[in-house]
Amino acid sequence: MFLKGKRGLVVGIANDASIAWGCARAFRAHGAEVAVTWLNDRARGYVEPLAEQLDAPIRMPLDVTQPEQMAALFAEIERRWGRLDFLLHSIAFAPKADLQGRLVNSSREGFLTAMDVSCHSLMRLAAAAEPLMTEGGSILTMSYYGAEKVVTHYNLMGPVKAALEASVKYLAAELGAQGIRVNALSPGPIKTRAASGLADFDRLMELAAQRAALHQLVTLEQIGEMAAFLVGDNARQVTGQTIYVDAGYNIRG
Repeated sequence: MFLKGKRGLVVGIANDASIAWGCARAFRAHGAEVAVTWLNDRARGYVEPLAEQLDAPIRMPLDVTQPEQMAALFAEIERRWGRLDFLLHSIAFAPKADLQGRLVNSSREGFLTAMDVSCHSLMRLAAAAEPLMTEGGSILTMSYYGAEKVVTHYNLMGPVKAALEASVKYLAAELGAQGIRVNALSPGPIKTRAASGLADFDRLMELAAQRAALHQLVTLEQIGEMAAFLVGDNARQVTGQTIYVDAGYNIRG
């Protein structure tokens, strides 16, 4: 129960196959209270039953492109809790045509949308969370190996995730004086609804299992355990890092 007494916001649960769900479940198992958001009314039907399992005291909609929703969410967190100890940002989006097409052919609108939702939203959430992290805190986002090396079919999301990882470093430097740590977790491929939008994703998973040093794929539980460690006090000297949880896939080159 090393997170007992901590309160955190989880952004990005879409269903019970979401990486954010694996993390939220681990946070709760280790004693934290968790606030949960859903993207829209359609997602709410999948997320609310999961929020029930977490005994989440705060459950609200959050489309990160809607400033009024973000303002309402953080106002409620301040009203109910008065502080925030950690924040998980686990959202990414690119229009399908831009995601599945060549990077050189990506549209300006598609690129800007992907960058806004997948990267700049972290900055907006960090800005909203900073005043509530009065005793320090931890901000964690989700990246992927395609930010560092070219992964076939990852296309537009490669540059976007690279920008996200650079943002983690700069946010860590800016917020460190307030005791706020910022890190990225980079899991190996896992079958989520978001990942299913990538072309040939099943083949990508198969190759990852073959190439990983441990010759296996990671699970939601394993990702969640590392996320729980990173937002906890035992990782209080870890900031500005991208931590791989991919069974050693990234070391193979």
